[in-house]
Amino acid sequence: MIAMKKTTLATPEDRVRRWRLVDADGQVVGRLASRLAMVLMGKDKPIYTPYVDTGDFVVVLNCEKVVFTGTKWTNKIYRHHSGWIGGLKETSAERLRARHPDRILRLAVQRMLPKGKLGKGMLKKLKIYAGTEHPHAAQNPEPMNLK
Repeated sequence: MIAMKKTTLATPEDRVRRWRLVDADGQVVGRLASRLAMVLMGKDKPIYTPYVDTGDFVVVLNCEKVVFTGTKWTNKIYRHHSGWIGGLKETSAERLRARHPDRILRLAVQRMLPKGKLGKGMLKKLKIYAGTEHPHAAQNPEPMNLK
């Protein structure tokens, strides 16, 4: 008789959400974003299920000190459209960092998450701050090792 293997699928009741703290000072945007997306989806846990949000909350500090490799600060263009004719808006990464330093990292993570309702719920668990202060001390976020 052959032993049958059982696949364990997570249910919303099975998930235990932790709070993680990340210092983005000197981190490369793409590498940091891919690591954050994995934690937000819950892929670093053994109970990962693709259609259930099993990820943790992530607090990112010092987002204005992230780095790009090469000449991306001047050459990388962020585009969005208003929906009207001729409504294409463009801004460089350097200018976006000056105005909204959190959006560079948020957009990078958002584009790595699943599209739709599940991805929007995962993105809500990402808290990004430009400085070293954050209002989530009551949750006792544990520092996350990015190495």
